[in-house]
Amino acid sequence: MALLILRCVFLAVAIALGFQLMQSDLLAGDNRWLPWFGFLGVLLIAGGVLVADGAMRRKKLDTITAVYFGMLVGLVLTFVFQLALTPLLAGLNRDLVSWINLFIATVMCYSCISLLLQTKDDFRFIIPYVEFAKEVKGLKPYVLDTSVVIDGRIADVVETRVIDNQLIMPQFVIAELQNIADSGDKLRRNRGRRGLDILNKLRNDPKVDLVIYDRDLPEFAGQSVDQKLVLLAKHVEGKVVTNDYNLNKVAKLHNVGVINLNDIANSLKPVFLPGEAIDVRITKVGEEPGQGVGYLEDGTMVVIEGGRDHVGEEVSALVTSVLQTSAGRMVFGRFEHRAAGEPVEAARPSPRRERAL
Repeated sequence: MALLILRCVFLAVAIALGFQLMQSDLLAGDNRWLPWFGFLGVLLIAGGVLVADGAMRRKKLDTITAVYFGMLVGLVLTFVFQLALTPLLAGLNRDLVSWINLFIATVMCYSCISLLLQTKDDFRFIIPYVEFAKEVKGLKPYVLDTSVVIDGRIADVVETRVIDNQLIMPQFVIAELQNIADSGDKLRRNRGRRGLDILNKLRNDPKVDLVIYDRDLPEFAGQSVDQKLVLLAKHVEGKVVTNDYNLNKVAKLHNVGVINLNDIANSLKPVFLPGEAIDVRITKVGEEPGQGVGYLEDGTMVVIEGGRDHVGEEVSALVTSVLQTSAGRMVFGRFEHRAAGEPVEAARPSPRRERAL
């Protein structure tokens, strides 16, 4: 409602300015239509401003503040330059001096606004009622790696709203995904396209704060993609989100925080203690004699002693030990009975009965 009132007041002021322009001596002349053209021109300009304001629905405060503050600094610098050049321009034509001052003001305002727009995320400036700073969700931003985008689980994790931090997608990672998507290898091409689809999914989610970082830092020169990721995370004081084991080690060497989705997935798997009974379907035989291998719903491998003869059956096993490896968690157990509850000894006919049959 307040915005509607503001626009009505602006339009009324524009109409008043148009009438004043019609009655002024500026448009006086032989042509009696010239004042009306001036009035309509003012109305068209005011209408254009209202249309542009309505078309730009999502306005960024940091960008608007950069424009305002850059223009203010540019005008102050222009005034300083004019004072400094006054002795040198004293003998020149007044019109030429006016054009020189206008040129200096244009250059100064453009330079200041351009500088602030390109570096608004790198410094903090506070004026009354306005804080000109980088606004991020959470404590630290997360820099996404190529592997974690292709993997796709980051989108599922973000949908749970557990992560409220800002996600940073570097432009050089997008370029790498584009190269993978354009590869001649069908498998690599599908992986690259999957990564781009995941990015679009995150970008279209209104609750996800995803930022495309397209600046090239001086430290990036001649560095690999992994090294650039580490340097960028250090520059923005964030963490690297990856599935790459080598990148994990490199980031830790540079004292940069790392979030490995594989470690998160392993930490969320259920914990089994020795002596605990679990039910699992044996899908194949194991490497050792008498072993059967099954998998839980989360992908955990279960190796069962004495389960070789029960491939394709749902059995109950007693956990004997649990082994945690870099590839995941393995559970070792001993066959007890079929999952239906009938003991194996009661289900199988005795050797004497087999001979009788």
